[in-house]
Amino acid sequence: MTQTTEKFVNRDEVEPVCWFGEEGRFLLRKEDTGGLYSFYQITTQPGSGPPLHVHETADEAFFINQGRYEFEVGGTKQVVGTGTIVYGPRGVPHRFRNVGDGPGQLLVIATPGGVENFFIGLSELVSAGQPDWEQLQELANRNRVRGFRPAPGTHDLAGPPSGVRGAGGPPNGLGARG
Repeated sequence: MTQTTEKFVNRDEVEPVCWFGEEGRFLLRKEDTGGLYSFYQITTQPGSGPPLHVHETADEAFFINQGRYEFEVGGTKQVVGTGTIVYGPRGVPHRFRNVGDGPGQLLVIATPGGVENFFIGLSELVSAGQPDWEQLQELANRNRVRGFRPAPGTHDLAGPPSGVRGAGGPPNGLGARG
């Protein structure tokens, strides 16, 4: 574990990272916490949110700071609003979607730290143009994320790779690790 020191972070001074209708601000990265956790804010537009996916090595706690979200964690779905916290343990499929009329905002703690590497990489792929499936899959595998695919209708991918059914992949949405 790395030696850490105190840090004061103003959210508005942190450069946002954007991917598929979401904006993240990584307020404390793994380097800031000695690898213990990452702390970040996600802002989502109505209807946006990630598809069903699994973090193999990270637990996540989502605090709804603004708006209404439909969360699915481990097969349980619930619509929750401001002031609610949702826990997504590692290895458990989860997703969320902004079901409100305006932008929503989540504060997230992921432990151990490092999940920001996936989202920063995703942002780079998206900003470079139309990412292909192989690039997305390699990024997900490198960061121990299974099943992450852009939500239908929020991207211009040419389509799923051969052997994957429909835009969302297999019925469980998780697909196979490559």
